[in-house]
Amino acid sequence: MNIYYLTSVMLFIIGFHTMLTHNNLLKKIMGMNIMDTSLFLFFVAIGYIRGGQAPILKEGVTLYVNPVPSALILTGIVISVSFTAFALALVVLLHKQYGTIDADKIIALRSKRHA
Repeated sequence: MNIYYLTSVMLFIIGFHTMLTHNNLLKKIMGMNIMDTSLFLFFVAIGYIRGGQAPILKEGVTLYVNPVPSALILTGIVISVSFTAFALALVVLLHKQYGTIDADKIIALRSKRHA
């Protein structure tokens, strides 16, 4: 089994576990980022070919690495960073509004206000 596939699966499980088991919103965002990273690693590992060269035509090179997964991952990284910045901005607003970043406490405070 490819070590990169195994590592990406382990990272995904760690990120998923972090998102599900923590009430702290910052930890949930970190878990989401770990899951993103695992997916990026998985897709880059799919496109990798051992001994392959960059897809630039040269004489004598017959084996090329697939550039599509790398290009897609660059787009994914930009989207991931943007989403993380947006999520962190929302966490800052939630902290200003409720004085905590604990999801359960925010839910309890919201239910008291609407009751």
